[in-house]
Amino acid sequence: MTDTVNHPPHYTAGGVECIDALEAATVGLDGIEAVCTANAIKYLWRWKRKGGVEDLRKARWYIERLIARGAPPAPPPPPPGRPPSKPIDC
Repeated sequence: MTDTVNHPPHYTAGGVECIDALEAATVGLDGIEAVCTANAIKYLWRWKRKGGVEDLRKARWYIERLIARGAPPAPPPPPPGRPPSKPIDC
């Protein structure tokens, strides 16, 4: 019999329990950053086994909230044909 309270199948697929992955993924994050990161991962983790596209939309909502709160953007890639710029030594 499946334990749907403590170990639901949509959170235990692949031999890693989602709660354990969330704990590892949020080390060093605090408050709303930890909450939004964990929720986005949770919805991405289960989307195919539980909520379908609605879960993907929920994950996107949490990711967009992180972005709106000022998560630093990734630096743009260098233009094609040019080597990456090097930092100037001071």
